[in-house]
Amino acid sequence: MEFPITGVIVDPLLLAGIGFLVGIMGGFFGVGGGFIAGPMMFWLGVPMNFVVGTDLAHMTGKSIVAARRHRALGHVDAKLGGLMVLGTVFGVEMGASLIEALEDTGNVNTIIGVTYIFILVLISGFTAWESMHALQMIRTDRVDVEEAVGFKGIAGKLHGLHIPPMVSLPVSGIASISIWVVIGVGLLTGFLAGFLGVGGGFIRMPLLVYVMGIPTHIAVGTDLFEIIFSAGYGTLTHALKGNVDVMMALLMQTGAALGAQIGASMTRFFAGPRIRLLFSVLPLLGAIMVMLRLLGLAGV
Repeated sequence: MEFPITGVIVDPLLLAGIGFLVGIMGGFFGVGGGFIAGPMMFWLGVPMNFVVGTDLAHMTGKSIVAARRHRALGHVDAKLGGLMVLGTVFGVEMGASLIEALEDTGNVNTIIGVTYIFILVLISGFTAWESMHALQMIRTDRVDVEEAVGFKGIAGKLHGLHIPPMVSLPVSGIASISIWVVIGVGLLTGFLAGFLGVGGGFIRMPLLVYVMGIPTHIAVGTDLFEIIFSAGYGTLTHALKGNVDVMMALLMQTGAALGAQIGASMTRFFAGPRIRLLFSVLPLLGAIMVMLRLLGLAGV
């Protein structure tokens, strides 16, 4: 099927299948899934600027479905998600503007691709190391399953950082934390959302767990809640710049809506460290896909 906006020919069933797969992963891991859907679309030959905008459009709808399911399970801290949005909106616009500037250089595919690879490999390695450490702590009976986090240094220091105004996050079990820490996490992940065409979840979920000390299940649901706003705003700003293929986004959303429900329900059967260990595989897969595509473009 030919998509006139992007000017490429792609099997619509393949797009729906990508949406379904990403929907399951997004609902289970609390991520928008852009680090998987984006490389898949790029690999199929969709220009990177359309990958960015279209992927954001599809993940907005999918995240609404998954976040509703997680809210029913009690896994959403709406106050935390709402505060992060304050930084996210500015970050998304910064990232989208950088995309526009890079398009004029003619190197947008290479620059974004290399950035993808570096960040994804870093996140994959760190999350795998931490989750295996946490599982070892559980096996030796040194800590309760729900409290098992193999890296708490940054979170402990930030909880003791008193830069007014301070806020409490009772759903996440945090008595007091500086609002600037929350907004800072939103700003960073918002920038990545606008620049890499993702909801920012692939880095927001680890940041919520390791930097802010949020329990894994709450981090998953809250991340999806926040992605609704970050991806939604990103979709709007990229649509105004002509980077969204609506037909592609709708086809992907068809499969994603079902997958998101399934993935969200599956989180009830896994402890936090196991969710994080499984999560660590996904960024690595995304990095490999982008690397293969870049090598193909370079004729290697």
